[in-house]
Amino acid sequence: MTEQPVRTSGGRPIGILGTGSYLPAETVSNELVAERAGVTPDWISAKTGIHRRRYAADHEATSDLAAAAAGAALADAGIGADQLGWVVVATSTPDHPQPATACLVQHRIGATGAAAFDLNAVCSGFVFALVTAAGLLSAGSAAPAPYALVIGADVYSRIIDRTDRRTAVLFGDGAGAVVLGPVRPGYGLGGSLLTSDGALHELIEVAAGGSRAPASEKTLADGGHFFRMRGRAVSEYVLAELPRAIGRLLAAHRTDPASVDHFIPHQANGVLLAKALPDLGLPRARTHLTVAEHGNTSAASIPLALDDARRQGVFGDGELLLLAGFGGGMSLGAALLTWQDGHRSP
Repeated sequence: MTEQPVRTSGGRPIGILGTGSYLPAETVSNELVAERAGVTPDWISAKTGIHRRRYAADHEATSDLAAAAAGAALADAGIGADQLGWVVVATSTPDHPQPATACLVQHRIGATGAAAFDLNAVCSGFVFALVTAAGLLSAGSAAPAPYALVIGADVYSRIIDRTDRRTAVLFGDGAGAVVLGPVRPGYGLGGSLLTSDGALHELIEVAAGGSRAPASEKTLADGGHFFRMRGRAVSEYVLAELPRAIGRLLAAHRTDPASVDHFIPHQANGVLLAKALPDLGLPRARTHLTVAEHGNTSAASIPLALDDARRQGVFGDGELLLLAGFGGGMSLGAALLTWQDGHRSP
């Protein structure tokens, strides 16, 4: 396993100035998913804690969802697209192998001066992208504007085998976005921990469609373009590594676990999260869950939950948030964020 050193940036403080999200219009019930997957609706609820999810319309791709969430986040922050220096899209379901989906979003929203790129760390992608973009801003990397847009967006309904009960029951589509920019001293993104264990790369994969197994009649016939996951092994990884990573992050920054006010995890599976929470050692944290209504939206799940909680007005000025994502790679990312109420730049 490789692990990024835990650190706090020595540059200017960077925090979240606005949030936004987008969910497709079509709500897909457990009844419909169960019929296709050969299970019962009650089986899905008992195994996952999911009751419904959204699927993108035929005309919607990942960039469409991402651009809609981006517009909402920019409006919330009161920031124009022309003020963005960076557009980063975390996704494992891009519109095309190339160009980057972020470039399509940049064009769609009119962020003509921004550098745009994608980041793929599967379900942990949003935390990886958040830390990356905040680091670019904090370090003062040359950019034409002082703000960054970070989006998590995925359309898993296009890559799941709807007859595979191990995966088809879990996933939905959506996008969430945040605007990053300067905040007051003592606020914003603090420490982070990003880990990867490439030895476990086969636990979650889409085997075909890349340079290893280019698209062909055989890969289509073999189902190589579908998302596959070894659920039991993934659960074992999460239950072992998530508490360890959070413990290391808090210890490295001398942060009392009781000082964490809000916990926003990747919304992988409600039952898995219920098993993991007692071992995280966060006695006061309020955990924000949207998995029952959204399903697992991969890189979109954390920013969707973040936007949902923010719009409910539950974050107070100076409260400490802990974000944690985990997914294919295997990869895991966690970040501490001190909330600046009102999302106003200093």
